[in-house]
Amino acid sequence: MNEQQGKAGLLPPGPVAVLQREAEEGVGVVHSGLLARLGPGILVAATGVGAGDLLTASLGGSAVGVSILWAAVVGSLLKGFLNEGIARWQLATGTTLLEGWARIGAWLRYLFLVYFLGWSFFTGGALISACGAAGDALLPLGGDPDTSRRIWGVVHALVGLGLVWLGSFRLFSKLMTACIALMFAGVVFTAVASGPDWGAAARGLLIPSLPEGGSGWVLGLLGGVGGTVTLLSYGYWIREAGREGPGGLRVSRIDLAVSYAMTALFGISMVLIGSTLRLEGSGLKVAVLLAQRLEGVMGPAGRWLFLGGFWSAVFSSLLGVWQGVPYLFADFIRIHHGQAGSQVELRQTKAFRRYLVALALVPLPMLWVPLQRAQLAYAVLGSLFMPLLAFTLLWMNTRREWVGPLRNGWLTNAALVATLLLFLVVGGDEALDALRQFLGR
Repeated sequence: MNEQQGKAGLLPPGPVAVLQREAEEGVGVVHSGLLARLGPGILVAATGVGAGDLLTASLGGSAVGVSILWAAVVGSLLKGFLNEGIARWQLATGTTLLEGWARIGAWLRYLFLVYFLGWSFFTGGALISACGAAGDALLPLGGDPDTSRRIWGVVHALVGLGLVWLGSFRLFSKLMTACIALMFAGVVFTAVASGPDWGAAARGLLIPSLPEGGSGWVLGLLGGVGGTVTLLSYGYWIREAGREGPGGLRVSRIDLAVSYAMTALFGISMVLIGSTLRLEGSGLKVAVLLAQRLEGVMGPAGRWLFLGGFWSAVFSSLLGVWQGVPYLFADFIRIHHGQAGSQVELRQTKAFRRYLVALALVPLPMLWVPLQRAQLAYAVLGSLFMPLLAFTLLWMNTRREWVGPLRNGWLTNAALVATLLLFLVVGGDEALDALRQFLGR
């Protein structure tokens, strides 16, 4: 490779070239603005916190109280190590995780593609249904709730499609930042105003325990917070932010720490809210019930604050998936055809745009599937991905000949082993249980 080819972006830069560039430019990305520093992490937080996470946490708080708060923190911490591993690989090698999987074997990439197509369909359907339910809760259309939910679902799917298709990455980042600010205001303020037992909350946060009948809720919090396949989008978002090399990894650690601190805070807040109320039920109807109960405790302001925060959570998840997931398909096609090039340019490819359209339109029939079944299908497929990610990061990021001086330390390896074991046990149990429920057995 000559110098002109490297500058043209025909091949990804290696660590030496990146370090030389950082030395020439002086500050690199480290001294960019606050949004550039924290932007990809904010996108991870906004995408990873969805309807299922918030409802699981609130129902858990209602069922067993605040003794399970520690699980929200531990679950967020483990997801943070996974995302740091994705960034570590990319910034050490200049290649995406999909390209890294090709080093293990092409079979792994194709196996992931089959899984990815199914995951996209059910995840898209679950997000569209969740956005439809949130829209119906805020502004019902007509007298039939199912019709209202379907109309709002279609509206959200198409609006998300339009924003990603026509908007820039900067616009996307600003929209997601606004959504997470509304989530923060709605959910965290509601948690504080609901008046939980702060002494018990401090104990539940600092002293891990497994309350009687609470093992399922603990496992749900550990495994549910922070997203699944959407973690892979982080690699493409940090490319959009211009991060490269060891300097980029330092910045990524900062924004991931902020991201998963926010994720943990949302989980904690929902457990606190649930602990002050008696909740029964399943699916997204719990959100409406929760808003009604909060109206009784805090007045109309409590209802609207929570519904606004809940809508922001589900719409930001949809928008993040619509923007981040097509990168994976476009990258797969690029690698399949043996094409080199900058990952930032993937957004302009036909593969990216076609997958974006398919993601918004193909799952629309899921609006006629019961909400609970849509969420269960999403849970089944999501729980199967985490062990694969943890195992491959352990394999790839510990090999000095692949990642050089950026290979994992003992703490990172210990966290990845713990994550692998957790998701093999928890993910397997959750997948089997959810599959039984989905099949109606």
